[in-house]
Amino acid sequence: MSNNRGRGLQANVLGTFDTVVMAVAGSAPAYSLAATTAVLVGAVGLASPAALLYCAIPMLGIALAFSYLSRIDVNAGASYSWVGRTLHPFLGFISGWALVISATIFMVAGSLPAGSMTLALFDDKLADDTALSTVVGAAWFLVMLGVVLGGARLTVRAQLLMSGVELGILALFAVLAVFHTDNARAFDWSWLGFSHFDGMSGFASGALLAAFYYWGWDVTSNLSEETRNSRRTTGLAGLIGVGIVFLLFEVFTIAVNVILTSKQIEQNDANVLAVLGEEIWPGWGGKLLIVSVMLSTIATLETTLIQVTRSLFAMGRDRTMPTALGRVHRTWNTPWVAIVVVGGVALAMFIASNALGSVGEILSDAISAIGLQIAVYYGLAGLAVVVAYRKMLLKSPANFLLGGLWPLFGAVFMFWIFVESLGELNGAAIAIGIGGLAVGLVPMLWYWRQGSDYYRPAKLDATRTVEAEYVPDDAGVPSRPHEGLPTDF
Repeated sequence: MSNNRGRGLQANVLGTFDTVVMAVAGSAPAYSLAATTAVLVGAVGLASPAALLYCAIPMLGIALAFSYLSRIDVNAGASYSWVGRTLHPFLGFISGWALVISATIFMVAGSLPAGSMTLALFDDKLADDTALSTVVGAAWFLVMLGVVLGGARLTVRAQLLMSGVELGILALFAVLAVFHTDNARAFDWSWLGFSHFDGMSGFASGALLAAFYYWGWDVTSNLSEETRNSRRTTGLAGLIGVGIVFLLFEVFTIAVNVILTSKQIEQNDANVLAVLGEEIWPGWGGKLLIVSVMLSTIATLETTLIQVTRSLFAMGRDRTMPTALGRVHRTWNTPWVAIVVVGGVALAMFIASNALGSVGEILSDAISAIGLQIAVYYGLAGLAVVVAYRKMLLKSPANFLLGGLWPLFGAVFMFWIFVESLGELNGAAIAIGIGGLAVGLVPMLWYWRQGSDYYRPAKLDATRTVEAEYVPDDAGVPSRPHEGLPTDF
């Protein structure tokens, strides 16, 4: 693919199957269910399956936007590049920054459950020890940092193993849940309707949490420069990923509603899935689902690291952030400076957050804050595709619906839940969410003054496919790709 020449990332490493696995791992089904179900049930009660259903529809619109945009511009920065070249470079930078900040906060919020889940395998009491969970979580985070540093092939091999076991366990329990008879309440179709929401603001807070559940499938777009036939593959994999995790989320959220009492959900805020497993299969069930959550959390730490480091790589390459971030390791073809910097910052924040409170409290505020930031960059991408394809939307009904109307609905929905939920969230969540975005104005204005070419973009237009040949001054000769075993099935 000519647009990878001189950029340094290793081209054509990932195939379609690999990319679908990355999309599912990015959304981290087991982790999202374990970490967020209690928060979601706390926000909307029995309407939790409805919140996930009604957020899936606009989320598919955003996945379509990513799919259409990745066909015309292959860039590791994804929405950072697309939004900057359609709407405005300032909005593009904020879009990239929103991903960087949300991903960094997530790595802090995600490392703690990785630690506590690992400890829970040995002793439930150990899992409540925040300090010990921090140490174990940090160890897992460092292992994933090493894997991501080792290149896209190694990353995908680790991912296939972790996500394969996770999805196998989830599929088994989805089947067992259907045949479970000792239930707290009977299934009711009204759980998928609007009747259980506490007005519009209640619906918005549920949708914001649901957005966090789905978040992560777009890692496929950040891997576009490393994917075979990426103009088609990355978008398709994102759509398939959203479909798979939607089914898993619905099955398990309904199972939680049916099988567990409100008290059980409330008392196990950071580990609802293990309690569900214990109910379905006493003795082994809890442990098996803890394994799936642990693997899911570690797997999503890996995909989040990829998203944030590839975004920073694109920013460093464009000189909208320090140029060192755009440097690539000669052997592994990975943006090693970005990986080391992100690792250092996340670990420092992780240790600092340990002083702030319990696992449950840290998770709750972080998830809400991340929801705000996700809404910003997903919403902007939904608008960007409409602008990029504006000359082609009336050429066919498919273009109009899939490349225009649906992504636009997704964008409007994202901005609506952003505004609507501000009145519902506590001060800490808003401070993390909005404050994190505001910090990005400093590097944005600084590098804009420095005259980065990013701020004078060639406009993105779907009538012309982009073949960028941008080579950084200090890129030199492209390094030899690091060969490994192919993983495309």
